Amino acid sequence: MIDDLADATWDRELDDLFLRIGHRFGPADLRRRMRDYVRALLGPVGRKNGWQLAEHAGHRTPDGLQQLLNGATWQADAVRDDLQTYVADNLGEDGGVPILDDTGFIKKGSTSAGVQRQYSGTAGRTENCQIGVFAAYATSLGRALVDRELYLPKSWTNDRERCRAAKIPDERVFATKPELARAMVLRALASPLPIAWVTADAAYGQEWRFRRMLEETAVGYVLAVPKSQQVPRCGRIDHLFTQAPDEAWEKRSCGDGAKGPRVYHWAAVQLPVIEDFDGECPTHHRWALARRSISRPDEIAYYLGYAPAGTGVDQLVRVAGRRWAIEECFQAAKNECGLDEYEVRRYVGWMRHVTLAMLAHAFLAVTAAQAAAKGDAETVPPWSRSPWRKSAGSWQLAPRTGPARPFASTP
Repeated sequence: MIDDLADATWDRELDDLFLRIGHRFGPADLRRRMRDYVRALLGPVGRKNGWQLAEHAGHRTPDGLQQLLNGATWQADAVRDDLQTYVADNLGEDGGVPILDDTGFIKKGSTSAGVQRQYSGTAGRTENCQIGVFAAYATSLGRALVDRELYLPKSWTNDRERCRAAKIPDERVFATKPELARAMVLRALASPLPIAWVTADAAYGQEWRFRRMLEETAVGYVLAVPKSQQVPRCGRIDHLFTQAPDEAWEKRSCGDGAKGPRVYHWAAVQLPVIEDFDGECPTHHRWALARRSISRPDEIAYYLGYAPAGTGVDQLVRVAGRRWAIEECFQAAKNECGLDEYEVRRYVGWMRHVTLAMLAHAFLAVTAAQAAAKGDAETVPPWSRSPWRKSAGSWQLAPRTGPARPFASTP
């Protein structure tokens, strides 16, 4: 967090960021308000509401900062584009991974844009809340939030008068969370962010249109799916992995966590369904993966993958492990940058506050990366025979042939 003893380097880098986005705000007084707002979001403010942010910025009232969010003329999407370029310039790597997820913002009343009683993963229960769908970008250098959309339930989009009162644009119609995520991935692909993979939890991974869009753009993915997910030619994914031989499960780390390497038993199998070829050679393979807790083996998570030919299982496991980065982004952006402490009701105000909070969080991520660089150097389907085969160091599924019999025995 920024304090009175922040050094000249910090101030210079923050000023460079303001210069990068300043042209989006027009008049000098509006640019000053933007700077004051972002500095206050980064500041040692107990609760980052209007009055406390204004006090930290030296304003007599919060009116100027509220005008920045609700009445001034500037485009939050344009600042979002600058944010993506900033992250690409400072955290971008060829193996970059966008991560999609949503988070809840508990709210009272019924007038805040998109608010209703709905399930919030943040609260772990149904609450009166708003839901934001976000994209984070993660590399070995760091991670930052790079896009956002406010989820609007049908109770809102079917009531255009209510939408207009909350300043929701007429073109915003109902879109599911995976549809919002698809739009964000397409924007990220059109941005300067280097992207090789996409990952997300099961709410997004189970949506076939989302997976197909990634395949059509030749972007690799490792997406969590529910245990009931159907795998072409193989049935339910959990039933597929009950048939895996013991030796298919191997200890692998999917990356470091707060307590060191996150080690699980993983099984991965290359699926027989291949549609993408360059001449006679496949360009990509589809995979199914399972992650089993070592201490609690009944806890198993499942994934579908799509990867360039030649990709090893360790790489798929590392991509799956990237998903936790967005949870860390949410925690940091809320705790350090006031992502969830806004006092706006209208759609425009929400988009603007969240975008500036993301900008503040990205600045912290880039600053941390620079400091680190300086300090371093149900029914089991019948099979003719066990479909699991090991070839060139990875497990693959052979197509069914011959009379069917249970999978109980191995070849």
